[in-house]
Amino acid sequence: MPWIDLISLLAVLQYFAFGALVGRARVKYRIHAPATSGDENFERWFRVQQNTLELLIMFFPALWVAARYWSPGWMAVLGLVYLIGRVVYLISYVREPKSRELGFILSIAPIGVLILFALVGVVRSLI
Repeated sequence: MPWIDLISLLAVLQYFAFGALVGRARVKYRIHAPATSGDENFERWFRVQQNTLELLIMFFPALWVAARYWSPGWMAVLGLVYLIGRVVYLISYVREPKSRELGFILSIAPIGVLILFALVGVVRSLI
């Protein structure tokens, strides 16, 4: 399942990059650790990173389990949509938080589909 491995590693690298962007924003907006508030622009960067972490908790197991029961290539495509959604979310949320909807949908919808595929795959294997 090299495609699943690649998507998983890209998701980790993306999260790492988002963390670096938060670090850069921390310096730019002079938010000293451990503070996580104080400038709305910094808080936007930080919130994107935190939201990404919240979604990764669902994304990884859903991707891995779904890929055990269905075509890993197609599950990787769903993972790619998730990764694109995270970038769209970051760009839109940092620019204007109210415009984050498309990025969020492109992130959460693939997770929902992966969870559904994973659940169907598991149940079918039990029957």
